[in-house]
Amino acid sequence: MSRRAAPTPPERAGSFAWTWRVAAGLVLVAALAGTAGWAFHRVFPAGGLLPVVLPAALVPPLLAGLTARRPLWLTLLVSVLGWFGAAAAVYRGLPLALPRDLADSWQALLTTLLPAQPEPRLLILVHTLVWLAATAAAELQLRTRARLAPALPPLAAFCAALLLGVDGDGSNLPLAAALVTLAATLALSRDERPVGWLLAGIPVAAVLALVAYAAGPLLPRAAEPYNPRTHAELPPPTRVDSVSPLDRISAWLQIPDRPLFTVRSGKPLNWRLAVLDRYDGVRWTTGARFQPTGGRIPAGEWTGAGEEVRQTITMDGLPGTWLPAAERPGEVDGVPGLAADPESGSLLAAAPPAKGFRYEVVSRVAKPGRQELLDAVPAADPALLAFPKGPQEQLFRKLAQQATKGADLPIRQAYRLQKYLRENARYDLTAPPGHSLKSLEFFLETTHRGTSEQFASAFALMARTLGLPARVVVGFRPGQPENGVYRVKSGDVLAWAEIKFEGLGWRPFYPTPGKSGAKDDHDVVSQAIEESQRLEGEFTQGTVDRPKDGRRGASQAEPGGSGGPPLWVLLPALGAAIVLAYLLVAMLVPWWRRRRRRAPAPAAQRVLGAWLQTCDDLGVRAERALTAEEVVARQPADLSQHLRPLADLFNFVRFAPDEAAAGAADQAWRHSDAVHRAVRRSTPLKHRLRRRLLLR
Repeated sequence: MSRRAAPTPPERAGSFAWTWRVAAGLVLVAALAGTAGWAFHRVFPAGGLLPVVLPAALVPPLLAGLTARRPLWLTLLVSVLGWFGAAAAVYRGLPLALPRDLADSWQALLTTLLPAQPEPRLLILVHTLVWLAATAAAELQLRTRARLAPALPPLAAFCAALLLGVDGDGSNLPLAAALVTLAATLALSRDERPVGWLLAGIPVAAVLALVAYAAGPLLPRAAEPYNPRTHAELPPPTRVDSVSPLDRISAWLQIPDRPLFTVRSGKPLNWRLAVLDRYDGVRWTTGARFQPTGGRIPAGEWTGAGEEVRQTITMDGLPGTWLPAAERPGEVDGVPGLAADPESGSLLAAAPPAKGFRYEVVSRVAKPGRQELLDAVPAADPALLAFPKGPQEQLFRKLAQQATKGADLPIRQAYRLQKYLRENARYDLTAPPGHSLKSLEFFLETTHRGTSEQFASAFALMARTLGLPARVVVGFRPGQPENGVYRVKSGDVLAWAEIKFEGLGWRPFYPTPGKSGAKDDHDVVSQAIEESQRLEGEFTQGTVDRPKDGRRGASQAEPGGSGGPPLWVLLPALGAAIVLAYLLVAMLVPWWRRRRRRAPAPAAQRVLGAWLQTCDDLGVRAERALTAEEVVARQPADLSQHLRPLADLFNFVRFAPDEAAAGAADQAWRHSDAVHRAVRRSTPLKHRLRRRLLLR
């Protein structure tokens, strides 16, 4: 393996200017790698990401600079040892699981709800990508003459961060602009030009980066970028606890004063615990696909009016790993190893929380308007309409049709079914437990008494026979208020049902009557139950006409309305995009042409390419009638020391192309590069810019 080739002429190696350029290049390489690594801020919290990105971006260029005069194999060996040592710092110990974690981290991140927990098994991927990018960029900076090649490895790491962070919060547009500026600065620094040229070029690169930053959101795929998570294999449905919360209801009601948890909240709400959407004729289970998350849960289908409710929940004896929260959680803080189901918003701890365990939740409570409820259409999901085979299906359908007779809208059917169960059966703590088809048949035909276990289960199955996709939710009423804290006990347990509507998501229904009739809802009535009762009375009396224009909601945009940006925004953006595209072409075409001419090819062609490049630099390419001797004669004397040998090589190749040696091609390009540098030094900046922009 040969020693490193200096990016400047050998006679300058060791000079102050050469040392300055090498040091500046390594600093820019470290900045590029660090910027690319920081793009993972959409994947991991900043506090866990920074200690990993900084050493991975700074140490490899430093090691490369210290071993600049050593063989490549030794430099790479030192880098690998440094990577392993830094990995030990990430793991805070000997990284025995490093190979397995590297192999699994991609899949783990693609099945994680962002932001991910800053765990070593996941952060090792960021550490490795940034370290590789910094090492490759530093070696390219020190071992090659290519201007932009050192920026390519950080760009690859940045692209990986973009793909893994599509669902994350924040934006990487500023980092993309910074990468453009740093890459342009690096390319300028690798030219043998005065420092003034570099200082003049940086603002131009920054302006281009700002234009790209402004035009980025207007690109066709900017609103819906490619998301690799749509192709990732999600974990299978999870069997959470050996005992379902729905099976615990009767036992909890028998000991109603057992403390379970407390909630500090600004308003009383029902606290959701478990969502059960699969029924096999014997019991309800969950089909949730829980994914790890650092605390953020994707928003539900409803994007209209709503309010945020903050809660601080402290465990006080609640069994199992389900975690209670109001409505649909959006952010959760303080739960290590948290997992969530993006479909239902259910929360799961890695282990049963101990007494006194505390966490915070920010939930979003949906508040659709009256017209939006009237226009609601049931979601098309066959799995949520499944009814186990058996003779009971006919009974459930018959009773459901009887309860909803005359209802012409899905929302009216749901509320009439809720009213039917509340008025035709009674709440009884002593009712036998169970929610199998046989138990529910006995409840509907014979006893007409039960707990919320039977009421919610019967409602969900009856709704399914009407074509309303339904599931069962187990949770708790608000509990007893005490100085802004709601104390939830086992007697506050409650099951209710939810129906899924397109655009609205899941809407709750409470078919369980109160202890003393339909008006008494077990001591504490939450705002959710009160709202459900109000809508029940509104939608089960009188008639409601369907919208004549066939629209699903009053909040929908008018026909012909524009959903995109106005024309006065699009036209300047289009003009800026065209100008940016032209500037990029003006920058890339000369570079591409030069690279193509000196690409590996027969020696004769490379010599001809060197002469053509020199004619371009001298501005005489259009004068095709000039001979090589005439070109030399028309140029200043200070160029003759390089132009004359190049002309001789060119003339030799023209008449004896088969005798050209590889050394002749290399010599021709050395002379061509020298002429190129001399012409650039003697040509004013404005003339060079004009030639570049006009692609001459």
